[in-house]
Amino acid sequence: MDSTYKGTNKMIIGIVFGVITFWLFAQAMVNIVPAVQEDLGISLGTLNIAISLTALFSGLFIVAAGGLADKLGRKKIAYFGFLLSIVGSLCLVLAQGAALLIIGRIIQGISAACIMPSTIALMKAYFEGAERQRALSYWSIGSWGGSGVASFAGGTIATSLGWRWIFIFSIIFAIVGMFLLKDTPESKQPSTGRFRFDYTGLAIFIVTMIALNVFITYGADIGWTSPISLGLVAVTIIGLLSFIKIEKSKEVVLIDFAVFKNAPYTGATVSNFLLNAIAGTLVVANTYVQVGRGFNSFQSGMLSLGYLVAVLAMIRVGEKILQRVGAKSPMIWGATITTIGVGMMGLTFLPDLAYTIVVFIGFALFGLGLGIYATPSTDTSVANAPAEKVGEAAGVYKMASSLGSAFGVAISASAYAAIAANGNLEFAATVGIIVNVIFGVLSILSIIILVPKDAGKTSKTVKPSNETKKITKHKPVTE
Repeated sequence: MDSTYKGTNKMIIGIVFGVITFWLFAQAMVNIVPAVQEDLGISLGTLNIAISLTALFSGLFIVAAGGLADKLGRKKIAYFGFLLSIVGSLCLVLAQGAALLIIGRIIQGISAACIMPSTIALMKAYFEGAERQRALSYWSIGSWGGSGVASFAGGTIATSLGWRWIFIFSIIFAIVGMFLLKDTPESKQPSTGRFRFDYTGLAIFIVTMIALNVFITYGADIGWTSPISLGLVAVTIIGLLSFIKIEKSKEVVLIDFAVFKNAPYTGATVSNFLLNAIAGTLVVANTYVQVGRGFNSFQSGMLSLGYLVAVLAMIRVGEKILQRVGAKSPMIWGATITTIGVGMMGLTFLPDLAYTIVVFIGFALFGLGLGIYATPSTDTSVANAPAEKVGEAAGVYKMASSLGSAFGVAISASAYAAIAANGNLEFAATVGIIVNVIFGVLSILSIIILVPKDAGKTSKTVKPSNETKKITKHKPVTE
């Protein structure tokens, strides 16, 4: 790493472009379900799993990618993520059926897993003090703002140019981002000895999560009590128990469970998982207003414009509230406001104009709440992680975001599709929204129970646990 190099605005913009390839373009898929389904001629169930696969694979690989970035080079892994983003988007542009669509979505997920931890690490390496905070703020705006504008931008592009152009723009952004990062020196941690990576843990984790995701998404189609479904449940349970047992018995692990002994960190991570699961609202609400209320992609995108404005406006506000009263209060307020906003979208018995107004307000509250919640939650997770394991703990926190989104989309879409198949779209949308309200309530409870009142009020250094001390004796090196 070049210790004399100071980060530049050019570097920040390049990184934000990389972050946007996932949070804006890849996530825009949730707003173009009817258009993609009609164009490719695939079932709603297949399309729903294609949508959730990106977040799922991002969550599966993000911790591993963060560790590899530290050792092999953060810029190198970021560039690899940019290239995967281009390949994944190209698959979607060329897709004529389910095969390339699913392959492209998987590649986009792995791309996000590479880009997110490596770009955060680059910003931490080349910015200090207030400049680092400013750089990370832009990263957050790129991610939260990107997710907010995804519905609006996706609908606009799909309506005016066609849905494939969304991913053509993604390719352009990735190329521009790579160009802007080309002068940034490589950054990686110095190490000696062999690097041992937990391939066994990663393999078990991947199989377990995929089995669970397939069960949730396809359970209604294949039968919840069919031999296939029961087999998937068995694989999930056995895989989860095996993963926990193996991870606790090894010195080199994928996830250090010792970090979850810290209640504030656990509260932030669990609530983050559950609030990201509310992403299923975007699929249900956008699909319903288009299929059930006759909106086009652009019109449904306009409904979420309030979300974009609110989330961007409130990210810095959440930071200021954190500094004044600590983390717990804004986390509870944010999760509560988000849950109320989501619940409003389930009022499908309202006539067209009234429902349109309610959904617009609901989206605005959705963004308002997430904007308030974002910074206090992230700060709580980082501040309460062991000093020598901040990178891994941050990776687990971001993994919770991706997996929460993947499972939230899968569960909500499955609930909606199962009832919509009988022709009752209004009831289907209400049930799909109620699922997300439950996620929100559980998120609020996790904050109340796990996050202490004084979280975020003072900086605390968390001492490494005995398990952590064992792990850090080994330097990571590739076999």
